[in-house]
This record gives sequence, C-alpha cells and structure tokens, in this order.
Amino acid sequence: MDYNEIGVFDKIVDVCKKYPNCSILVGYEMRLSKLLKLGADIWLNLPRITHEASGTSGMTAAMNGTVNLSMPDGWFPEFAKDKINAFIIPSGNSQLPEHDQDDNDASALFQLLETEVIPMYYDYPNRWIEIMKNGMRDILPQFESKRMAIEYYEKLYLER
Repeated sequence: MDYNEIGVFDKIVDVCKKYPNCSILVGYEMRLSKLLKLGADIWLNLPRITHEASGTSGMTAAMNGTVNLSMPDGWFPEFAKDKINAFIIPSGNSQLPEHDQDDNDASALFQLLETEVIPMYYDYPNRWIEIMKNGMRDILPQFESKRMAIEYYEKLYLER
C-alpha cells in the first residue's frame, strides 16, 4: 500500500529499460538472495535515512564475504566501521525535502564510489580483501541468531 515507493520502483524500471546491461529482479526470495550474495563483491543499501528496512540482506551478504556499502541507518551503524569492515555513505540532512535528500545522497554515493570504493577494489585488492574478511569476522558475534536468542531470553525472562 506504499504507493509513493511503488511509483519510485516503476520509475526505476522505466529507466532501466534504456540500458542493455541493467536488470530488475523481481520475486526476491531466499533462492535468488542466495545466488546474488554468492556472486556479489559489494552490497549497496541506499535507504532514505529513517526509512531503513530490517537489513538482513546486508547482514547475510557480509557473512558471505560481500563488502557492505550503505547509509548509516537501521542495523548498519551497530556494525559498520568505515573502511575497516564496510563503507559508510555520508548522510545529509534528513529534515530536507525528499528530493533534496535524494540528490545529496546520490552525490555522496557517487563521490565515495569514484574516490574510494572503485579505486580500492581495482588498485588495492589486498586492502579490499582485508575489508571483506573484517566484515565476515565482525558480523557474526553481533548478528547471529544464537546471540539474539540469548539476549531475548535474558531481557524477556531474567530481567523481570
């Protein structure tokens, strides 16, 4: 029922029709998610600040050795150490009109890609691999289901 976001998605589909090397993947579910994460070097998550979804795709991408590139929203600030285990896109003013937020976020993303992410990937592969390994190492203690179950149990039943 989020008609604004459905409209955004429809615009993305229309733009992608112009480019032969661009695809829209529908029916995103466990099988497709697994295939994407197995072959991804970087996992881009670009929510408008304060509109972040649960973030489980980025978590499992890191578990599979994919480097996360995201806005500092949702689960990401709890995990990300910029240029250590992920890349953080600098966020702008969330009080601006949405079109201005989007313009600022796009500029910040392209700046980061052009000056840091892409050069590191191609010119410093050992550093890239280090970030990848750090992400794999850092994601598990904080976001594994065993830790979550213990924390829920302790908070729900032991702290009463």
